[in-house]
Amino acid sequence: QVQLVESGGGLVQAGGSLRLSCAASGRTWRNYPVGWFRQAPGKERELVAAISASGGNTYYAESVKGRFTISRDNAKNSMFLQMNSLTPEDTAVYYCAARGTGSALSTHQYDYWGQGTQVTVSS
Repeated sequence: QVQLVESGGGLVQAGGSLRLSCAASGRTWRNYPVGWFRQAPGKERELVAAISASGGNTYYAESVKGRFTISRDNAKNSMFLQMNSLTPEDTAVYYCAARGTGSALSTHQYDYWGQGTQVTVSS
């Protein structure tokens, strides 16, 4: 089974940047889309960004488009989320996730999940 571990969260002032990382186990991870989700207090978990197996296609939620960039390095079993121009509305626990089948990006059918990393943006 694929195991995922996030890192890079923390406290940042509005307008600042953070880079989240996710380390994945095994080779199977490389064959499927991966994504970043977030869950803010009192809100549902939402998909904020996703990328295809080879990195050729990406998806971004409208709320982060133009500010966040998702990438992956299959050779190093890693994925990243570069977050710029952060606002307090970006405060949430961020999770990396991977699909175990299929190729669609904008779906909630992700099969493997990390434990999350906290991102807090102060005003």
